[in-house]
Amino acid sequence: MDVRRQTDSWRLGAEEDMAAARSLLGRGYLRQAPFFAHLGIEKMLKAHVTRATNDVPPRTHDLLRLADTAGVSLSQEQRESLARLQQYCLEGRYPGLESSDPSRNEADSVLTDAEELLSWLQSLLK
Repeated sequence: MDVRRQTDSWRLGAEEDMAAARSLLGRGYLRQAPFFAHLGIEKMLKAHVTRATNDVPPRTHDLLRLADTAGVSLSQEQRESLARLQQYCLEGRYPGLESSDPSRNEADSVLTDAEELLSWLQSLLK
C-alpha cells in the first residue's frame, strides 16, 4: 500500500466533504450539512490513522475511536466537539431516529467547530 497516496486521498475527500457541508448549509439542508461535516472529519482522521499505522483504517464512523487509533492527542474541548459531531453521523444515515433537524444556528455552530477541527488536523499532517 502506498501510504502517502492513501493519506492524500483521505485528506482530499475530507476537504471536499467539508466544502459540501458548507454548501449544503447555505442551501438550507440543515440535517445533511452536519452529516457531511462529520464525514469530512472522519476522512481526515482516517488519513491520520493511515499515516500512523501504515495500514487501512478500520471501517468505523466513530470519531473518537479513530482519533485514539491515530494517536491524535485531543484536548477535552476537542473531544467534546467530536462527540457532538458524532450524533450527526446517525441522524444523517437514519433520519427520524427520535431526533429533530438542527436549527440553522446549531448547524452553523457544528460546521464552524468541524472546520476548526479540520484545519487543526490538516496542520498535523504536514
